[in-house]
Amino acid sequence: MIEGQNGLTWDRWIHILALAERLKFPSLFRSDHYFVRDKQQDSLEAYLSFVLAARETKTLRFGPLVTPVTFRNPVNVARMAAQLDVLSGGRFVMGLGAGWNESEHRTYGLNFPPAKERYDRLEESIQLSKALWSDENATFQGKYYHIDSATSLPRPLQSSIPILIGGVGEYRTLGIAARYADEWNAVTVTVEEYGRKRDIFDGHCEMVGRDPASIRRSMMVFGIVGHSLKDLDNLTKQVMPIFGADVEGSPAEFRKSMKSRGVFSGLTSEVIDQLGVLANLGLDEMIFQHVVYDLDEVPEYLAAEIAPKTLIL
Repeated sequence: MIEGQNGLTWDRWIHILALAERLKFPSLFRSDHYFVRDKQQDSLEAYLSFVLAARETKTLRFGPLVTPVTFRNPVNVARMAAQLDVLSGGRFVMGLGAGWNESEHRTYGLNFPPAKERYDRLEESIQLSKALWSDENATFQGKYYHIDSATSLPRPLQSSIPILIGGVGEYRTLGIAARYADEWNAVTVTVEEYGRKRDIFDGHCEMVGRDPASIRRSMMVFGIVGHSLKDLDNLTKQVMPIFGADVEGSPAEFRKSMKSRGVFSGLTSEVIDQLGVLANLGLDEMIFQHVVYDLDEVPEYLAAEIAPKTLIL
């Protein structure tokens, strides 16, 4: 998973696409943000970058993790998704969320409604998108969005583009995921917390009459991993500034403090053990954030030392 707002350039994105496919990663996602923290850097428009992903790769499934419903009209998002699906031969995943970064919206003059409205808009966006993708003369009348006898062509190659809902909010997020999602993506939670959220999600599924096992489970994590303590310390020092930490501090202490926040860290055997526990809890895929774009060591490590020893990556 690539945080595209953190200095990602076109040259580096093209390199990452080739790297991910060469290493046989099953999926490549990226964020959909203008910026997250105060520092604004190179930030590639997500849907333009997905056109390159569709053309430059042959096997990767790809998409946003996730697109905020507050950024664009859902008609435009649904049309772009359908066309990316066609262009990629059916590999696009439509990741959606309610949006959260208020300062980002304020800086760019985007409306940032209260949480209830954002979630209501998210639900309407999903309903509208599904109608556009499947109906000959799609009509939808919601509180916030509507279409009237719209025929959106080309249609997706997939009968319905997979919808991924990201987040762990126990009422609205997991409830919407249970009703509409083909994939639920949890975001950086501890193993214990994931088990609790999974049980709540399964309960939502049962309430709406869906088999919980029919919905794919993934998790996005920030990973500080390596095959030696030296590698761990070097990577820790590289990522500490991202969290505003003093690089003169102890890497080991930083990892310990971040672990309590769900950051995935450890040597090879620890990583495999943690993945095994999560697999037993029903997780299908672990999605590691790749944040040091100029170095390929972490993706190479994951592909060489983790992937062959576990069923999930």
